Amino acid sequence: MSIDSLTTLVRTIPDFPKPGIQFRDITTLLADGEGLRELIKRMADIARPLDPDLIVGIEARGFILGAALALALGKGFVPVRKKGKLPGKTVGIDYVLEYGTDRLEIHVGQVPAGARVLLVDDLIATGGTATAAAQLLREQGASVLMALFAIDLPDLGGMVALEADGVVSQAIMAFEGD
Repeated sequence: MSIDSLTTLVRTIPDFPKPGIQFRDITTLLADGEGLRELIKRMADIARPLDPDLIVGIEARGFILGAALALALGKGFVPVRKKGKLPGKTVGIDYVLEYGTDRLEIHVGQVPAGARVLLVDDLIATGGTATAAAQLLREQGASVLMALFAIDLPDLGGMVALEADGVVSQAIMAFEGD
C-alpha cells in the first residue's frame, strides 16, 4: 500500500473544532485493517533499527498506535496521560497551550533512568504536547531516541519545534496547508 493510499484513508473534517481548522481524523484509517497494518509496518520499519527499550504513547490516539507498535517490536508500552487519569503515584509536567496550561503525567518509575524510548502519537501540529512529553521523559533520565507520528501538519511547525528541542522526529504522512 502506498503513502497516497494511506493518506486517502484519513478523513478531513472542515471547521472542527473551530472555523478554519481542517481536522485530520485518523480514526477512518484505524478502521481499515489493511491501512492500519501498513501504517504500523511503516512505523516499525523506522523504529526497529533504533532498538528502543520502551514505546511511549501520548494520550489518546498515541495509545492505539504506540501499543500496536510496541506489540510489533516486542517492546513494553508506557502511556503519557493527562492530569488525574493514572491511578498510582505520578510525576508530571505542566505546559502551555494556546489558551491556558495543561499537564502530562506518567507513573513514577515506569520509565527508568537510562531507558531508550520512542515517543509516539497520531499527529504533530504545533508540537507543544510532544515537546512537553519528551521533556518529562528526559527529566526521568530517559533518552528520547525519536518522536514518531502518523501525520505531520508541517505548516504548524511542530516537527521544527521538536527538532529545536533536540528531538529527532519523523512522520509517515504529511498534510500541507493546515
